Amino acid sequence: MTAIEQPAPHLYDEMLCSDGVHEHYRAYLQWLENTPDATLEQKRREADTLFRRFGITFNVYGEEEGTERLIPFDLIPRIIPASEWTHLELGLRQRVTALNRFLHDIYHDQEILRAGIIPADQVLTNQQFQVAMLGVDLPGHNYIPITGVDLIRDNNGEYFVLEDNLRTPSGVSYMLENRKMMMRLFPELFLAQSVAPVEHYPNLLLETLQGASDADNPCVVVLTPGRYNSAFFEHAFLAQQMGVPLVEGADLFVRNGCVYMRTTTGPRQVHVIYRRIDDAFLDPLAFDPSSMLGVPGLLTAYRDGNVILANALGTGVADDKSIYPYVPDMIRFYLDEEPILNNVPTCVCRKEEDLAYVLEHLEELVVKEVHGAGGYGMLIGPKADREELDTFRQLLRNNPANYIAQPTLCLSTCPTMVNEGIAPRHIDLRPFVLSGNEIKLVPGGLTRVALREGSLVVNSSQGGGTKDTWVLEGAPC
Repeated sequence: MTAIEQPAPHLYDEMLCSDGVHEHYRAYLQWLENTPDATLEQKRREADTLFRRFGITFNVYGEEEGTERLIPFDLIPRIIPASEWTHLELGLRQRVTALNRFLHDIYHDQEILRAGIIPADQVLTNQQFQVAMLGVDLPGHNYIPITGVDLIRDNNGEYFVLEDNLRTPSGVSYMLENRKMMMRLFPELFLAQSVAPVEHYPNLLLETLQGASDADNPCVVVLTPGRYNSAFFEHAFLAQQMGVPLVEGADLFVRNGCVYMRTTTGPRQVHVIYRRIDDAFLDPLAFDPSSMLGVPGLLTAYRDGNVILANALGTGVADDKSIYPYVPDMIRFYLDEEPILNNVPTCVCRKEEDLAYVLEHLEELVVKEVHGAGGYGMLIGPKADREELDTFRQLLRNNPANYIAQPTLCLSTCPTMVNEGIAPRHIDLRPFVLSGNEIKLVPGGLTRVALREGSLVVNSSQGGGTKDTWVLEGAPC
């Protein structure tokens, strides 16, 4: 086997440690050491071929050579022991519960604003706050049936929440395909180790969506912007896996306050829409009149309770990066509990003192747009040149409310197959939380990996790849 490059001593590595190897990786490392390089290389080529054949891709906007790209897949899994996952699961349930309570509160009594826990203007003037949702009662008060929470761990091995993704969290299709690929390429590993299954996620998702409606045998659809959207593969994949129609806006219409789908046998009422379209494009009569993606009249049908949207309209205000620093306070306010998972310390640049600190320490910080995603619109201070720093200084002075800043954390690393052999690369983790009558998760999530040496950006649109995530059941073998 090719030697595994040792991680830098100041970094936390998922597999290797000062004693050699973490206990939960011991059996896998033994297998890896006994596997010839030629076998691994052959498996890697086979995985590339299968991913291409199955069309497991994502779209990148603005690339001249074409928009569709194969997402890089790494053969070395990220492994999480059962005890660690139990802790994460408790923290995720707590966090999602508080975020849901926050959303219901700000669209009804606004107790958290009146208590001064969060500045009212920061919520009420937020561009993701939807006035149309004020006073609307959702079944079960459930705003976020599907949540993706980004986790990282620092150089001490402690987990932190980096972001909450409440609008249209993506990546679950890659989690499922990665597991399928690993079981196909290395069945012996799954016979030797008790890896918790994730394959039942589509069933749980369908149960969650159906459970959101009071209708008997509710009709569920996945609403996509179309094949040119970056996550179109995922939209089509989830619809296929759940056995529900994949539709575009033109496939739906509103009549007598209800939503219908055009079919070859006539209109069929739709009860639940798993929408992968942003709020602004959902209904041209209520929001952007130029939108060709949405359904005219959808907002009225939604407000009247005749159709369920997952996730709810107006959830974006809770995953705005300037709201993120207040999530621990939400947990204390609504649940009277201390947060199980910590936030990354965050400067909110709309505050004068925070802005002054950020401008003075820009070379040390990561700066992000509050509504940014996909690794766009951000500055990594330690990696930036003078011109980039000057540009961001000006942007911050011109519109400080548009930015937050965080320290440059040393994300944990995991051994990864790269051109030079097996070397440590930085990773994060996105578990997916399903909220219905109860909160459910499949063990693990999507592990993203920054394939470029030293890079901290794991987004697929920025050259990142993915790994299979194993949660071990019981003690390691």
